Amino acid sequence: MVTHVPAESYGDERGALLNFVEDQRGALRRSVLGLSAEQAASRPSASELSLGGLLKHVAECELNWLRMAQRQVNEKERTQETWGDSFKLVDGESVETVLTFWEGVSAELAQFIASVPSLDDTFPLPDAPWFPKDGKVSMRWLLLHLVEEDARHAGHADVIRESLDGKTAFELVALASGRSWPAS
Repeated sequence: MVTHVPAESYGDERGALLNFVEDQRGALRRSVLGLSAEQAASRPSASELSLGGLLKHVAECELNWLRMAQRQVNEKERTQETWGDSFKLVDGESVETVLTFWEGVSAELAQFIASVPSLDDTFPLPDAPWFPKDGKVSMRWLLLHLVEEDARHAGHADVIRESLDGKTAFELVALASGRSWPAS
């Protein structure tokens, strides 16, 4: 399932930003098309990343940013001890359960962004060495950051998928749309 904003909202800044986020999500979701559970969990490159783990990490990352923006407790917050579990499927998790969870996060994020009075509204950043002390960011920054973060991981997914079976992003787009690549 895809949470695209209606086409009539493309010209609206919120809709455009949400669609850029969704485009990157789509690239990540397509990376597991046609794979077995074993393939999705495998680590075919020098990296410790798997496609299933990347999907889970991005879903949890989006939830974390959403909860910060909402100023709510993140029910899936990671500790130093559980950080590594955010990059792999554990305890009966599957690609399907992660995708379902992520779809809920995506829908909640879209609803939240639609409800904020302005994309200029801000929320505080957590106390971390990579953020400025007492820093704040806007809702616009949040969406741009999710585009950046999801795109980074979509690139990782491209490399992992090509390492598994040679399929490229173009082939996966064609596969998802029921077409062949290269176009005949």
